[in-house]
Formats: sequence, C-alpha cells, structure tokens
Amino acid sequence: MQNHCAVPNCTSSISDPQPLFRFPHDPERSKKWVEKCQRRDLIDKSPDQLHRHYRLCGKHFESSLIDNVSFQCTVLKDDAIPTIFDMPSQPQNGQVKRNKETVSEKKYFYLATVSFSLLEMKKSQDTDTAKADVQTDEEEEYREYLKSLFEVLVLLGEQNIPPTGPGDRKKDGLRESNFQALLDYRMNCGNEVLKKRYDVNQECCSSVQLSQLIEVCEKCIRSKLVEEVKQNGFFSLLTDDLVKISGEWHLPVFVRFVDQSNCQQERFCGFLSFEGDGDALAEKLLSEMADEWGLDMEQCRGQAHSCTGTHFSKMKTFSAKLIDKYPLAVVTLRSTRTLNVSLANGMVLSGVQLVMSTFKKIESFFSQSNLLQLELEHAIFIFYPDKEDKANELKDICHTNWTRRHDAFDVAVEILEALLLCVDSVHDNEDMRWSDQVTHDALEISKALADFEFVMALVVLKNVMTLTRAFGKNVQGEAPDAHFAATSLKAVLHSLKEVSDNIDVYHEFWNDEAVNLATAMEIPVKIPRSFLRKHHSESGTIQPDSYYKNNLSVPVVNHIINEMNELFSEDHLKSLRCLSLVPAVIEQHKSTEPEEESIQVFKDYIPNAGTLSAELHCWWVKWSKKGKGETFPSNIHETLQQADLKFFPNMLAVLRLIGILPTLALEDSCNVAYKRFKMYMENTPDKFKSKSLALLNMNYDVGFDLDSMVEAYMNTYPERGEVM
Repeated sequence: MQNHCAVPNCTSSISDPQPLFRFPHDPERSKKWVEKCQRRDLIDKSPDQLHRHYRLCGKHFESSLIDNVSFQCTVLKDDAIPTIFDMPSQPQNGQVKRNKETVSEKKYFYLATVSFSLLEMKKSQDTDTAKADVQTDEEEEYREYLKSLFEVLVLLGEQNIPPTGPGDRKKDGLRESNFQALLDYRMNCGNEVLKKRYDVNQECCSSVQLSQLIEVCEKCIRSKLVEEVKQNGFFSLLTDDLVKISGEWHLPVFVRFVDQSNCQQERFCGFLSFEGDGDALAEKLLSEMADEWGLDMEQCRGQAHSCTGTHFSKMKTFSAKLIDKYPLAVVTLRSTRTLNVSLANGMVLSGVQLVMSTFKKIESFFSQSNLLQLELEHAIFIFYPDKEDKANELKDICHTNWTRRHDAFDVAVEILEALLLCVDSVHDNEDMRWSDQVTHDALEISKALADFEFVMALVVLKNVMTLTRAFGKNVQGEAPDAHFAATSLKAVLHSLKEVSDNIDVYHEFWNDEAVNLATAMEIPVKIPRSFLRKHHSESGTIQPDSYYKNNLSVPVVNHIINEMNELFSEDHLKSLRCLSLVPAVIEQHKSTEPEEESIQVFKDYIPNAGTLSAELHCWWVKWSKKGKGETFPSNIHETLQQADLKFFPNMLAVLRLIGILPTLALEDSCNVAYKRFKMYMENTPDKFKSKSLALLNMNYDVGFDLDSMVEAYMNTYPERGEVM
C-alpha cells in the first residue's frame, strides 16, 4: 500500500497534507481515475491491485465531492472522479483551444516518418530497451509478490497469530501453516502474482524466506521507533525481567520519551540476547543498542531495570557500564514495579528468593479459578472468626494482585496460616473437585509455606520494608506525593541506619515473631537443608537464631540501604524535587516559590538559562494566584498539555526532562507498551514466541510502510529476485 499520492510530482504529502483515497473497485471508474492522473504504468493493473496499492489525494477532487464524516474520517462520494490536476501537458489558462478537426493528416504523416526513421537507425538500442522493460516488469512483479507476503505477515503479527502454526511438523514446511493458509486464500481471490509464483516453484514462500521476511520486518519497525526517539531528543532506557524465547534468555528493552505533542510515551524496542557474563555481556548489549539499533546513547538521561536475584549481578554490571560510558544516564526506580517488591527481587539470598518465587506461584495458582479464590476466602474467615471486618478487608485484598502491592509482605504474614490451610485442603482433594495439576501446584506451594526459611525471610522482609513502604508509595504516586518523597529520603535512610547499628536487638524481635508464627503452624524451626549439606561439619555448632541473623537479617538491611542510595542519587532527587513546577504542588505550597537550585540540574538543557529566575517567578505567580475551586494539573502529563506552556520555554524544557523519568507512573493512555508486552508474554505459547514478531505485535500502531519493507528486503537479499 502506498502512503502517498499516485499523481506524478504531487507534493501533497510533503507540504500540504491531504487525505488519501483508494482507487475504486468499479472497473469503469477505476479506468477513468488512471486516465485522469496520466499514469500509463497503471493501465494494465487490475482494479483490485489499484484499490489495494494506490491512492489519490484530496487536492485532485472538487470540494463538493469530499465529505468530512468526522474529525478523523474523510470520505469521497460514490461517483467521485478526480478533475483537478496541474500537469505540464495540460493547457494553461487563456491558451487558445484547438478544434479537433484542425489536426491535419500532415502531422500524423510526420510523426510516422520520424518513428520509422528512429526504428531503422536504432534497432540495437531498441532491443536493449525491450530487455530492460522486461527486466523492469519482472522486478515490479517481484515487488508486488514481496508486498503480498509482507501484507500477510503484518496482518498475522498484529493479531498475534503465529505464522507457522497450527501445524508444527517440520517435514510439512509451511504447507499447513497460518501463513500459507492466508496466501492460499489470496490466490483463490485472484492474486495473479502469487499464483504465478506457486505455478513455477510449487510454493509461494519457503521456511527460510519467511524467516528473512520476519527479520526484515523487525528491522524496519525498529528503525521507525528509533527515528521517533531521535526526533524527540532525550530518552530513558528501561528493561524488564529476562524472558526465555526459543530456549535462550532475552532482555526486554523499552524507551521512554516525550513526543512533539508533549505527551509522555513508552515504546518497546525489542529483545537483546542475554547470553554471556560480566563486562563482555554489558559491552555487547550497549553495542547492539547503539550500533545495530541506532539509539543515540548520548541522549540517554535515565535508566531503570527490573530483575530477579539470579540475574541481578549481570544487570548491575550492565547498569554500571552504561553509567560509566554515559554518566548522565541516572539509575532510577521503574514505575511498573513497587519499590518494596523491586528491592526484594534484587536480593540473591535463598530465603528471599524462596519468598518471591512462591509469591509468583500463589498469584498464578489463585488466578486459575474463582473456586480456588473462594476456598482461600473460606480459610481466611476460619482464622478471623471474631473479626469480620478484618476478614472482609483481607478477602478484598486477595481479589487484587496483592503479591505486587507496597504492603505485600504484611499481607502475606496476616494470611499465611489461612494460605497453608487452603492449599493443604486443595491438595488433599477429599471431595475430588480439583484436577491433578491443581493438586500438584497446591502441594508445591504448601511445601514452600511450611519451610521455616520461608517464614523467617517473610518476617524479616515485612519488618524492614515497613520503613520503605510509605516512601515507595509516595514516590510512585501523584506529583505532590512524589515531591514530598524526595524530601523525606533522608529520614528513611536514617531509620535504616539505626536498624543496622542495632541489628542484634532487632533480629531478636524478628526471630521471636517468626518462631511464634512457625509454632502456630506446626513448622519446625531449623537451618535450611541446603546449608547443612554444604557445611556438614558445622551443622551441630550453628544455631538457627545465629544463622538467620548473619545470612538473612544483616544482608537484607545492608542491601536495602545500598539500593536506596543508588536508586535515589542526588541528581535523581533533584529531578523529583522539580515536580514543584507542577501546578498542584505550587497550589499546595503557594507561600513558597519552587527551588531554583533543584532546577539548575537541567541548566545545560534549557533554552535560556539567563531568564530562568524571572520565568520561574512568573510561572509561580501564574499558578499560586489561582482562585479557590479552580482545578490544577496534578501530574506531569496534565502540566505538559497546558496551552500557554509555550510562553515558558525554560519550564517546558525542564518538564519534558522530568517527563522521561522512569520512576514516575504514566497515564493509562501513555502506558500501553508495557501492557502489550505482558499480554504477549502471558498469552503466547512458548513454542510460538518470537522476538521479531513480538516487536510487530506490540507496535501495531506504528505506520507500516510496505514499500520500505520490500526495498529493505531486496537490498538485504538481492539474490532472491533472480528466481522470479
């Protein structure tokens, strides 16, 4: 499909954007359109081909023939014929019109004589021209063939339909695939190019060529995304938990930026192979993003990573390498993961990882069936017989994704006994209500919950994370809350330091709580079996209390202090304090102007640093003098959409830079990339997951230019054109 007007030398798509209209299906009208736009190369094309691949823009139609159905929808009247053209061959205004009868026989005789002379004089040149015409026709036919393949591939990718499914028998190649089924349908509907290809080769597309098409499609889409990022300047780099595709670990990569309309955007850029270790892996990842993808890493102003403990050290190495090469890429928290859950996921301690992996199993288990959810609710009421309000509160919490909440560890401790009772009951399956798979999953969860290492780690996480819970909730909340959090970090770190300095006392309380809970659940208090196997000679001398202090409580507190300092560096906090520019924050602190000192962190990126003070004062006056009852923009998104922001260029520049901070939650309308990513990973069977088609599926709203894909394919695989 062309995304420009088919009229020669028409510049509507460049200087005068116009709506594009498909050629009509009706053969007579289609023929008239071709004649009017003087495209001799389109004469032999069928109405169906013209309708699918060619367009005329609105400037060639009388205004009376065009209906504006809505702001986004413009249509032609059913009998519309283009009549407005500016062709060199057309008569100019005022030119004397010749009568048809004045064209004499002498003129035709002259033209025939000249043509005959040229044919006699240049036979060899004409032969070469004829060959060139044939070659051109073949190339055009090959382009149409490729375009048909890409159209089908894009359609499947957008709908997340695997091209190779449902048949997965390798000996059948693509003969039973979804891709071939759609090609067959198009041939049955009269696609002559595909028919010819099939008649010659007994197949429209081989497995090898399909892989090449998918690869080219991925590169074309990513190039569009990267170009969009480049056009909008600064961006932040975000990664998510590693995923397995085709048996290999891959790192999902996102970018966040503010577009030309001052809207925050987050895009999925693709997967990077995560095979390797240390500096070599970090160098490879950065090289691929910069050299192969084309991201200008000099423009990167933030980074945020979500990773579990098993891959934590590798991501740390990558993050350090990134900030070493690009010092302005500040490490931050990612808004899609609550602070407490993110801190816990980064710990490599066996007890903490046991808790986090069990949380995932619990979430997956109870999402299978409402009956399982009812079973848990029943167990909760058993343990809170005299506290109906508390039981109802916990029941409501359990209907949410509570394992991802800021208070996830508190909730887990409160429902732990009910959880164990529930999964044990499901595993027993006395009334034969549950399948073998459900009972097996219940047993796996039961084993984890009945392990004292799990209980001890959960209690330690609950007590330590209490100190960071309010801060995390605020920093990922609305602008006034996040601004407040930026000023409260010092108090949080002070509390953590006090716990660290008195860890013996605190651990004693935590140990008593865990032992009491374990006793109530009839769980034996013991050292992890994995430790005893490795240190058999010491097993009789180490007490559980001492073991868990040195191997759990101390490392947990130290890890959280280190991570809080790294995630909330001084530059990050200054950026958060710049949320004082948001009108809702100004209204809340109207007696005090926003701190210019914090805004100075962006002094090198604002249009006019010399007028910053005056402009900041005017901005404060504008919003602090608003009357009561008036609404105030409460976040970055709403503030960036203020029409008069263009009169405050320095404020606009600063707000755009704050807008790319990964810490701040996006509006639902801007946060589609991560949602699409989660849907793809959860809903696509492992054998059909494709890193290339995932990029297409998650960016289906990017304007696909099939002609560019065809051109890229022919440049990448020029030899394939020879088989046509």
